[in-house]
Amino acid sequence: MAKREIRLSTDEILRKKCKVVKEIDERTLMLLDDMAETMYDANGVGLAAPQVGILKRVVTIDVGDGLVELINPVILETRGSQVDYEGCLSIPGESAVVDRPEYVKVEALNRKGEKIIVEGEELMAVALCHELDHLDGILYIDKAIPEEELEEIKTR
Repeated sequence: MAKREIRLSTDEILRKKCKVVKEIDERTLMLLDDMAETMYDANGVGLAAPQVGILKRVVTIDVGDGLVELINPVILETRGSQVDYEGCLSIPGESAVVDRPEYVKVEALNRKGEKIIVEGEELMAVALCHELDHLDGILYIDKAIPEEELEEIKTR
């Protein structure tokens, strides 16, 4: 395992759409291992492959319940809404308010190539949506709620 450099938001690779993983080989497994090490070292709860310079549909997440590795993840279902501050390892020291689903259901492959279903609520739902957005070149700042709208939400 090796810690990789986390790309910052100014790096254009973060704005590109990632390619589907066609074969889970040693390189894919090494990428998963390196991403987990990099995520933990940076005290993050999630990391997507483009954040370490790789345009593959691979994500690691750990919101405190253990490591979740997702290859070619697809959102199957969302429910509800939660509005809260969000940050990103590629945009250090900053945060913004984003509206995300309260519940998310994702289908993906695990490191063995087996189809898995991951369901998440609250922080896990946010992490799933945030990391899967990275795979399509979307950053949380693209979905940030402007201050004037935030004031309106607070008064509801």
